[in-house]
Amino acid sequence: MSAIDPLPPLRAVIASHGLSARKSLGQNFLLDLNLTAKIARQAGDLSQCDVLEIGPGPGGLTRGLLAEGARRVLAIEKDTRCLPALEEIAAAYPGRLQIINGDALQLDPLAHLTPPIRVAANLPYNIGTELLVRWLTPADWPPFWQSLTLMFQREVAERIVAAPGSKAYGRLAILAQWRSTARIVMSLPPEAFTPPPKVSSAVVHLEALPEPRFPADPAVLSRVVAAAFNQRRKMLRAALKGQAPDIEDRLIAAGIAPTERAEQVGLEQFCALARTLARP
Repeated sequence: MSAIDPLPPLRAVIASHGLSARKSLGQNFLLDLNLTAKIARQAGDLSQCDVLEIGPGPGGLTRGLLAEGARRVLAIEKDTRCLPALEEIAAAYPGRLQIINGDALQLDPLAHLTPPIRVAANLPYNIGTELLVRWLTPADWPPFWQSLTLMFQREVAERIVAAPGSKAYGRLAILAQWRSTARIVMSLPPEAFTPPPKVSSAVVHLEALPEPRFPADPAVLSRVVAAAFNQRRKMLRAALKGQAPDIEDRLIAAGIAPTERAEQVGLEQFCALARTLARP
C-alpha cells in the first residue's frame, strides 16, 4: 500500500503492466508517490478546480492530484500501454478521472474541462517547451488556465524564470514573465526518475496575471523578441534592422541604447519597443 491511496506502489504497477519508459516519447517515470503528492500541492487548492494533466504515464502525479483533492482530472496520454494502469486509478476515484488517449499537441481539451482550470504535469521532455509557449500565447487573455505547475529539465526551468543579464534570459523568460508570475518551486535529481535522465529537473509554477504586466501587441512583441534573441550577440541596432528603417530612433524612443544587446534589455523596455514599432 502506498502512502497516499490504497492502490499498489508504482513499481508494482509498472511491473504488472510491463511498462518501461520510452525515450521516443520523452518518458521518465517518477515513482515516489510522496514526491508526486508534493508536486500536486505546489499547484495550490485543487478542490474547486478541474486539472489538466499531460503525459501521466503510469499515473504517479495523477494519483497525487486526486489524493490532494482535485475536483476532477483530465489526463491526456499518448502511450496506449499506460491506459490500463490509468483505468485502475479511475476505478479507485469514481467520476474524478477522465482519460483521453491522444497527442496533446493535436487535441483541444477544453470541451472536457469546466473552469476554473489548473494545469499540472510532468511534461514529456520532447514537447514540454512547445506546450508552454502555446499556453502563454493564446489568442485571448486571460487564458483558460489559472495556473501551470510543470516539470521541466532544470535548464528549461531556469530559462523561464531568468532575469536580464543572465545567460538563461531569452524569449521564454519574456513570454512567461509578461503574462504570468513564474517561480521554481521544486528541484529533483536524476535518480528520482526511472530511468534517470542525464540532467536534473525542476518544477515551475506559473500564475496567470489578469492583464499583461505592460501594454504591447502580442504579435509585435513576439516578433521583436524573436529577432533580438536570434542574434543575441549582435547590438540591437543590427539585430533589429529588419524591423524598421529607423530602428535606432525607435530604440531610443523606447529608452534602449541601440548598442545594447538583447540579454541586457528588460521586459518593460521590450514592451515599450513593441509599442513604438506598432506605430506607423
